[in-house]
Amino acid sequence: MLDQTLPEKEALLEIENLHVEFRTSDGVANVLNGVSYRVHTGETLAVLGESGSGKSVTAQTIMGILDMPPAVITEGSIRFRGEELLTASANRRMEIRGDGVAMIFQDALSALNPVFTVGFQIEEQLRVRRGMSRKEARVRAIELLDLVRIPAAKSRIKDYPHQFSGGMRQRAMIAMSLALDPELLIADEPTTALDVTVQVQIMELLAEIQAERHMGLILITHDLAVVAEVADRIAVMYAGRIVEQADVNELFRAPGHPYTEALMNSIPRLDLKGQTLKTITGLPPSLLNIPPGCPFHPRCERAEDRCRTERPIQHNIGFGRASACHFAEEVVSRA
Repeated sequence: MLDQTLPEKEALLEIENLHVEFRTSDGVANVLNGVSYRVHTGETLAVLGESGSGKSVTAQTIMGILDMPPAVITEGSIRFRGEELLTASANRRMEIRGDGVAMIFQDALSALNPVFTVGFQIEEQLRVRRGMSRKEARVRAIELLDLVRIPAAKSRIKDYPHQFSGGMRQRAMIAMSLALDPELLIADEPTTALDVTVQVQIMELLAEIQAERHMGLILITHDLAVVAEVADRIAVMYAGRIVEQADVNELFRAPGHPYTEALMNSIPRLDLKGQTLKTITGLPPSLLNIPPGCPFHPRCERAEDRCRTERPIQHNIGFGRASACHFAEEVVSRA
């Protein structure tokens, strides 16, 4: 179900009860199990969770780039400005991709084509989608590289991806994603494999560009420090489900799900210097065999008999937030 705790206003993107399964030789993997969230214009939604929780698959489904097969969308809705994407034609999805919604991929080196210059890869979409001449596209591509602060953009536009550093490749990916002026930008782990200084620069750049263009931003990450700095709201995923949605300040003040609480407790803190760092015991469940009841119950310190048999639904727990925990109110009150 959609998060009913948000004010009723037109959403830029609405995902409702999205189910995706991967049909493999080992069996059916239930990768997304009723994912629902909204993003509004100018808002940053951080989607947080461990690897394998379904964050990137949700983004790929939004973009219409999920490999099908093995993936099958079995249920749900994705609406962009009220238009249903899952039933739209391939041509219409192509029109929305880039103009309406664009994506920055996790590994810029893999996402960029190694046999074409960075400039060509930016210019190509401007020529095909905007009908620009080669000269016009080259001028615009240089402007975009300047926008993302690549030094000497006029000369670097002729370079190949391998001639850029990791941070510069990520900037080039951002420039490419902004070429068609999207209304919504999805950033999938945009600071992966970058050093801390470059991570900060990339996130500051994204925040500035978003503010200037008033875009919606979905930030996919597992980095709570990044989330605290840039997000307006947070959706926490576990085993293909949204287990908590909240305003960033409320979530950090008092997490409403034991999984969120465990993630926050595992962050190193200066005031606990010398003490053993808390970890979440066990491993995320196999998506081929998700346990009954609450999927987090085998790792949850608060689990009771009810958690092992009854699957909790996401419900309003006040303060503009929702949690999929039977005892969410108690978790918040003890935080």
